[in-house]
Amino acid sequence: MAFDNSLVAGKLRRWESYLENFRLPAWEEIPDFGLYMEQVTALLQKYLDYLPSELKEEQFITASTINNYVRTRVMPEPVKRRYYRTHIAYLIIILTLKQSLSIALIQKIVPIGLTEREVEQVYTVYAAWHRKTARYFIDQTRLMAGPILGHEPDDFELAAPNPEALVITSGVLAGFSRLFTEKLLLLDGQDLTDGGSIGRPPKKIKRT
Repeated sequence: MAFDNSLVAGKLRRWESYLENFRLPAWEEIPDFGLYMEQVTALLQKYLDYLPSELKEEQFITASTINNYVRTRVMPEPVKRRYYRTHIAYLIIILTLKQSLSIALIQKIVPIGLTEREVEQVYTVYAAWHRKTARYFIDQTRLMAGPILGHEPDDFELAAPNPEALVITSGVLAGFSRLFTEKLLLLDGQDLTDGGSIGRPPKKIKRT
């Protein structure tokens, strides 16, 4: 790996500044008058513009992806080819979690068949925690990237001395975070008699 420290520091500062002000739309801010597919993809590009442009351009938010979610019953089907607030809320949750979780596990968080009121409740909680987690992520990144950004953190063991170390640290943390989330979701609906924490392991879910 070969990085330009100044370039990395500049990108980190810009992303940090952006994430500090970023939030997912509130439930009532999501259009509910029925959008066609191209309007939905354009809206999602706007809502999720904190994602790197490379990801958005490489088949991340596309009509075929959305159609596949409908076909496989990951989300409700459109009404006469139009997508409403409930559909868009499903898509926001799916697309933001898809970075780290399999579709099978995401369905545990927002299962198919919820009423509109239930989707509103799930989405409202999710959007609030998305915002809080983004702020926490910013704080932790400041600490990890302290030497790169030019401010040494006080006694922080994971302070990365260079971009290479930051890549390794963030990659390992991402792996542990995914594993931790999977383990928690696999305990959903179980208790000690099901082997939730002792006894037989929970049934494995195939990753996609």
